[in-house]
Amino acid sequence: MSGILVFLLLLSGLFVLLIVVGVLWSIRSGQFDLEGPAARILMDDDDPRLPTHRLNAAPDSPTISPTRTEHTQ
Repeated sequence: MSGILVFLLLLSGLFVLLIVVGVLWSIRSGQFDLEGPAARILMDDDDPRLPTHRLNAAPDSPTISPTRTEHTQ
């Protein structure tokens, strides 16, 4: 019984080590890019970091403006 417990503890330690190595590898390889288009969907529309809110944008360039509709019943 003690041998099985030691085996399971070593196996779980190996899994933890593999998970830590995998997370560190994914962070260093750029999988968690917080500035790309995948993270842009999480930003607010009025965030100044969005490319549509640049100060030097052309006046005739299309921008997305949020609209608010109220429902009355």
